[in-house]
Amino acid sequence: MALNPMALMQLSGRFSIFSEQHPKIPMFIKAVGANAVNVGSIIEVKVTSPDGQEYVTNMKVTPEDMETVEMIKHMKDQ
Repeated sequence: MALNPMALMQLSGRFSIFSEQHPKIPMFIKAVGANAVNVGSIIEVKVTSPDGQEYVTNMKVTPEDMETVEMIKHMKDQ
């Protein structure tokens, strides 16, 4: 799968807008990534729809997940 440079630029722009509209989310992700995400950590996500329906899932972080996290961290350095 090849990465489309134009799509990456668009995503970067959209992420800037998202960060401005929801400043706590990037701060939370940065803090969690630096301090809490390790092999064995449990990540849980909950979404509540406007009508009150709740969707919840979780995952236990594996060594392979940590490889992915490290790759993403290094992508922004390039």
